Amino acid sequence: MEHTEERPYANPEAAARKLLELAANVAAVQDGRIYIERINALVMIGLEGSGREFGAGLKYAIEGGWLSKHESGTYVKLTPPGEDRLPRT
Repeated sequence: MEHTEERPYANPEAAARKLLELAANVAAVQDGRIYIERINALVMIGLEGSGREFGAGLKYAIEGGWLSKHESGTYVKLTPPGEDRLPRT
């Protein structure tokens, strides 16, 4: 029997909170825009997350009002409620 490690971002809320943390530390461009590929790269490469985890976390953050995503899907913005939910360090 194989034992697999539990994935830390399999829970959509945990993934969403990590996305918020990453988004807050990415340099925003014009009008607070954060290119989605910048966050995606940090999750997929830096954290070895999956596309499914990224998508679920992004959906959770948008539905919770923590992030807003442009209709083109190219960028997100932190919303004021999202700033409250950033992990405290």
